[in-house]
Amino acid sequence: HKRAIKNREKFSGCTVHFVNEKVDGGKIILQKKVKILQNDDVQTLSNRILQKEHKIYPKALNQIASNMIRLKN
Repeated sequence: HKRAIKNREKFSGCTVHFVNEKVDGGKIILQKKVKILQNDDVQTLSNRILQKEHKIYPKALNQIASNMIRLKN
C-alpha cells in the first residue's frame, strides 16, 4: 500500500487466487479494485482494502465449494 500511495497510483485492491510456486502467480478467482483517495495513508487504504477482502474471500470459497471454479491442471 505504501508503494501504491508513493507512486500516486489511482487504484489498489485485493485478489483471491490459487497458490502456486510463484508469488501471486496462481489463477485468479476474484479481484476487487479500491480507489486510492487523495488523503489516504497506508492505514486508511489498508483498512478499506481489508473490508473488500472480507467480502470477496467467502465468495471465492463458495465458488470453489460449488464447483463453479476449478484449478485446471
